[in-house]
Amino acid sequence: MTAVNRDRIKNLLLELVRIDSLSRRERACAMRLKREMEQLGGVCRFDNAAEKVKGEVGNLIAHFDGTVANVAPLLICAHMDTVSPGEGVKPVVEGDIIRTDGSTVLGGDDKSGCAIICETLHQLRERQIPHGPIDAVFTVCEEIGLLGAKNLDLNLVRAREGLVYDSDAPGYLFIRAPGAMALRFTVQGLEAHAGMAPERGLSAIKIASEAIAAMRLGRIDSETTANLGMIEGGRALNIIPNHVVVRGEARSRDKAKLERQVAHMIQCFEDAVARATVTLEGRQFSASLQYTARLEYEAMNLAEDTPIVRKVVEAARRAGRVVKPEAMGGGCDANVLNRRGLTVANLGTGMRDIHTVREWIDINDMISTTEVTIELIRLHAEG
Repeated sequence: MTAVNRDRIKNLLLELVRIDSLSRRERACAMRLKREMEQLGGVCRFDNAAEKVKGEVGNLIAHFDGTVANVAPLLICAHMDTVSPGEGVKPVVEGDIIRTDGSTVLGGDDKSGCAIICETLHQLRERQIPHGPIDAVFTVCEEIGLLGAKNLDLNLVRAREGLVYDSDAPGYLFIRAPGAMALRFTVQGLEAHAGMAPERGLSAIKIASEAIAAMRLGRIDSETTANLGMIEGGRALNIIPNHVVVRGEARSRDKAKLERQVAHMIQCFEDAVARATVTLEGRQFSASLQYTARLEYEAMNLAEDTPIVRKVVEAARRAGRVVKPEAMGGGCDANVLNRRGLTVANLGTGMRDIHTVREWIDINDMISTTEVTIELIRLHAEG
């Protein structure tokens, strides 16, 4: 029988998901979590990430003193922001299953991680579980490029190893995750009247569509994906569009594969643009292309014998659970924190169908992750 307080973790999750906290607008959620941390004895500070990301609030860092001497601090981390449509969330409760009502995301990504951290700290205090110092960190702007983690003031964080709670699959510890490139393609064509003289124009939308049609997208291989997620262009139905912007991304756990996929996507646009010409009054007009390819974050790759990985696997065994090290397809704050000198893995919370209006979560999965975390902290304190 679990000692985790089922009602408390469930009610806190329900409360948190009802707090609007789109990226850059996390203040209300941050203040609720600050109150929880202080009630548990934490000393809270906000860093200056708000200025850097142009948001309402910075990252929240809560320090908890250890009850065991000479133990290295441990990090437990989740992000506060959610994706759109994420305002006015009305969760639907079906026993231990919590769902979105179909009009918004639920926000279990990553309010489930936030609730797990809070319940873990409640358990340490109520059960007087021996533990070393703990840094609970709640980041901002994860969903728009891991910006909170990139701008986290590490001078305020004592821990150099720990966990991020930000993935769907319960029972998995993600130790490998892809790097990502953000891509932006701008095609410049030539405007003309769509009814009177369409042959005098170069449709930027048509050119872009030819590039996209030639492109490998979706699942490229077991380590690599690519997506075009936004298209903007055109001014009116009766004007051949002379300008279109296409934005997307490529991800891979293999750096060389990522570079090849990005090069392929660029080449598709270059080829389509090169074919687009028109001659008017003896003068040739050609389409043009501008593009940027920006590294969003680098891949994460922890070895299975990394101390934090071994400790989580052993903690799960002690808790009567099974946690398997695995690779994932999404990036998270752990990607950035590992590159900034910490050693951090990503433990699943059970959030499902994330970034969709079908999102749901099972409280039992959150309880399982909380139990593993409690045992990890106990094991870590043993040295």
